[in-house]
Amino acid sequence: MLIKRTPGWHLPERQATPEGLYLGRRGLVQAMGLGAVGLALPAAASAQGKETDPSAGHYPAKSNDKYGAPSPVTAERQATTYNNYYEFGTDKSIWRDAQKLPVRPWTIKISGMVDKPFEIGIDDLLAKVQLEERVYRHRCVETWSMIVPWTGFPMRSLVELAKPAGGAKYVVMQTLSKPSVMPGQKDFLYPWPYTEGLAMDEATNDLAFIATGLYGKPLPRQNGAPLRLVTPWKYGFKSVKSIVSIEFTDKRPVSFWEKLAASEYGFWANVNPQVPHPRWSQATERPLGSDQRIPTQLYNGYAEFVGSLYADRKAEKLFL
Repeated sequence: MLIKRTPGWHLPERQATPEGLYLGRRGLVQAMGLGAVGLALPAAASAQGKETDPSAGHYPAKSNDKYGAPSPVTAERQATTYNNYYEFGTDKSIWRDAQKLPVRPWTIKISGMVDKPFEIGIDDLLAKVQLEERVYRHRCVETWSMIVPWTGFPMRSLVELAKPAGGAKYVVMQTLSKPSVMPGQKDFLYPWPYTEGLAMDEATNDLAFIATGLYGKPLPRQNGAPLRLVTPWKYGFKSVKSIVSIEFTDKRPVSFWEKLAASEYGFWANVNPQVPHPRWSQATERPLGSDQRIPTQLYNGYAEFVGSLYADRKAEKLFL
């Protein structure tokens, strides 16, 4: 018997866009028979509960507007209650369940082609880096967007701390695997743990950022606490959350969404309004909190900082 379920990304008719635009990855997963059972989550009625965080004294950090100061900044409530985090469910209202994620103790494993593999606790890592705040655009492949103030540090600082070998070409990052509190990981048809990667020159580009905070506070669990990648010139699915493993390698990794649908989600995933997703346009986006659509920019507006990375990679499938 066919059971019709309203997907978590369903929009009211008044917000509807041309057919197919919001059939995103959830449509893909359902079509492939890979969907995890949706969680019956309550509507987000208030901001997340406040808890003591040992890193709270690091925030707010000094602002760095070298890479622009886009506006208007998305309302905090919008950005912290409308989230993709498949480990907790396939709809956008997972923020309540994400509060179950334990973020202390938290250890990051550094391995692969490095001078000496090691593990480091999140608070020890925070003591070794200089935190700053950057306001970045964020563009989801599903065509929604936001502008948010991340706190964190350049990914280059983490690379330097790891001391990779000269032959390392890629950085591979993985999300925590903990099915007992992340029920989506019990669906064996997904290629857990969530895996993403960058080429070394991308990872050491000035724009690549490791976020540990948001809106002048420690990073909320639903946004990827306590450590997540932020690459604002790429579609949001590249920005792996709740990182526990960082490996340096000379082999290009196959990421989470590539394993599910390589023809639709490639390794590079740079934003380009002229290159549509196979099932919908990428020409425009809908900012969170708005019913209006705005034009999407090449590299999400960061071409001056990252365009040169791809001058010799034009034969690659750079945009999806």
